[in-house]
Amino acid sequence: MNEQQHLDTLKDIKRIMERSTRFMSLSGLGGVGAGLSGLIGAWFAWRILDDYRNGATVPADAYDGAAYDGTGNLNVLILKLLLIAAAVLLGALTTGSYFTWRKARQQGLPIWDATARKVVFNLAVPLVAGGFFILGMIYNGFYGFVSPACLVFYGLALINASKFTMPELRYVGFIETGLGIFATFWLGHGLFFWALGFGVVHILYGTIMWWKYERAPQGA
Repeated sequence: MNEQQHLDTLKDIKRIMERSTRFMSLSGLGGVGAGLSGLIGAWFAWRILDDYRNGATVPADAYDGAAYDGTGNLNVLILKLLLIAAAVLLGALTTGSYFTWRKARQQGLPIWDATARKVVFNLAVPLVAGGFFILGMIYNGFYGFVSPACLVFYGLALINASKFTMPELRYVGFIETGLGIFATFWLGHGLFFWALGFGVVHILYGTIMWWKYERAPQGA
């Protein structure tokens, strides 16, 4: 067995070990889809906030009879923003799940094994804790900290789960957490940081991951 064969054997062993301890089916295209969902959601949220600040009116029969007036209807505003956030989350999960399933099928890998469950669990703990923390802030009227808290807890969730999947996810987690911390010093620009973190960062990460792991080699 020559030196090249030894190297190929070591690469195969390393690949097998990674597949047994890390969930390697995360798709870069899923990250791009999540980023696009985030940017679309941010655009709708900006439109709603702009109408609210300008005291725009809507038909009296809209939103169960509640309409904007000179001061705006805060409860309606919060409800609409929460619905947008839920739609963004659903869109991100749908695209991410689809492209992850497709990549796993192409590579002949299981999509729901013990490692995948570890990834989901380690993501869920900070996300669930952050979700309840954010609901508590909304309940107590601390609206300006909602966007920073979303980014911080999401970043911590990615860092927590990265040890069971792509190592690049850890750096995304650091970026998201850092953006959330910076956002606490510019509370009037929460939507900008939200769009940057959940939109632009996801698109850049997804594109890099696709280019590094998924694009077909030239000439293939």
